[in-house]
Amino acid sequence: MPQERTYRNQLYHDRLISFRSLVKETDLFIQADMNLDAQAKESILLHRGTLESFIRQHPDFSTSLVPLQIPKPVPEIIADMMDAGTGSGVGPMAAVAGVIAEHVGHDLLKLSREIIIENGGDIFIQTNQPVTIGIFANRSPLNMRMGLKIDCGGRPMAVCTSSGTVGHSLSFGTADAVTVVSRSCPVADAAATAIANRVKQKSDVKEAINFGKDIKGVKGLVIIINDKAGMWGDLNIVQLQQNKG
Repeated sequence: MPQERTYRNQLYHDRLISFRSLVKETDLFIQADMNLDAQAKESILLHRGTLESFIRQHPDFSTSLVPLQIPKPVPEIIADMMDAGTGSGVGPMAAVAGVIAEHVGHDLLKLSREIIIENGGDIFIQTNQPVTIGIFANRSPLNMRMGLKIDCGGRPMAVCTSSGTVGHSLSFGTADAVTVVSRSCPVADAAATAIANRVKQKSDVKEAINFGKDIKGVKGLVIIINDKAGMWGDLNIVQLQQNKG
């Protein structure tokens, strides 16, 4: 059965319709002007098909933990993943969730004026009004106590989170959350992975921030490990209301 992702409750936007689109391992939570589940599934199948076909020809694409340089031309989704991995010093699959969210998002923007797509903690956003994204930090006492207010300014934005303590994605660190803001969802996804890999204890936060801020395309980042948070960049941090049972 698909995993229940309770943090999606924090992605509510009262002017948009919410729905879930599942194709194989891809599980998207989408908000749009209307229910576009059928169109989303078609888009997912298209982009997954491109990726799966490429991996059959280049098996190392799916396993490499370091950047790959496969001669171009290659499909756009493959180029986006390779470029994002190269920019952050990680393998191309570190950007897979973000790149799927972004490509499906662009497809659906042809049908909806506003789109929010969440794919395993990686979020593609284009909305006409600011939206607040809560930072899910699992076991940390800072979990869902802070959020990022995102104003797209009429262009797509991405907020991607990597964790060493939650989820199935490979991480070599122990950060509860590393959240990256960028105009590019694959860049934010790969960068979040690369930064999270460098956070094994609280004393690593400063060095990890210094690493992350030099990644091309990163606009801002937040690192949470246990009760410590570090942040850098063009961020609008907001305090989230806590539900009292």
